[in-house]
Amino acid sequence: MNTLDNVQEGDRDVQILGESRYFLVRSDEVDERDWMAGNPICSLLKQHHIAHAGVLRASHPFEIVRADQSGSYMMACFGGEGRVLVDGAWKTIREGEACLLPPFVRNAFKCATDRDWNFCWVRYLESRERKPIVSQNSPVLRNYDALPLKAAIEGLYAEANGAANPGILGHWVELAHQYALRFAQPHDPDDRLWRLWNRVEPELEKKWSLFELAQVAHVSEEHLRRLCRARYGRSPMQHLTFLRIQRAKNLLSSTDEKIETIARMVGYENPFTFSTLFKKWVGWSPSHYR
Repeated sequence: MNTLDNVQEGDRDVQILGESRYFLVRSDEVDERDWMAGNPICSLLKQHHIAHAGVLRASHPFEIVRADQSGSYMMACFGGEGRVLVDGAWKTIREGEACLLPPFVRNAFKCATDRDWNFCWVRYLESRERKPIVSQNSPVLRNYDALPLKAAIEGLYAEANGAANPGILGHWVELAHQYALRFAQPHDPDDRLWRLWNRVEPELEKKWSLFELAQVAHVSEEHLRRLCRARYGRSPMQHLTFLRIQRAKNLLSSTDEKIETIARMVGYENPFTFSTLFKKWVGWSPSHYR
């Protein structure tokens, strides 16, 4: 069985780089893993809680599993295609698309075919007490021009490997961060979805139906599906599940409430259904996550 076909079994990380080529800039020397050795350091990345950023040309059989990713991971594809585990399911990311993986869940990605997969990334380092760059309005997978972000990371790498002028490094770091935020927290002149989820989020325990969500948004059910697919890469009900799982993660980390109680607080009367869904999306059972 392929290692990543069963990534939700076991707690170990997996890293197979093969003949893949990459470069990166890291924020410090604390992380001493071999694959980071020899790459330049820019402490200014810490201003935005960025652990590292880089560019990778992945070749089969490239595959990565992180059992408990300690920060948001944004990747933008500029060539080929790959497969990414998001929301408990495998999705394909192609040239001209980006993906945002939330923190403190099991993340995995791999080359889909024998073709190379080219992408750039920004990896954040976040604590459970600090609000991540992922928000209720963040997409999971959608169209995105990777080239500006790639250019910013290339500029940062060149400067960090050369003169390392703090002023110039600061500009490159800010550009990389802002390009990542452009995807994670995009401005949308159509505020119907923003108003919808602001209305729904305080009442996640309610038994929301697609019909009720569409009524709140003042659109048809089909149009709401199209809006959510385009905006988030999820259906409306999948995005509702995302919000419930995020709330459950927070409650598991910050309270002593029983798992059965937390299940009801986020809209699941059956704790077994909640636990099964939580493990599918996060990679851990609620009790293991806590």
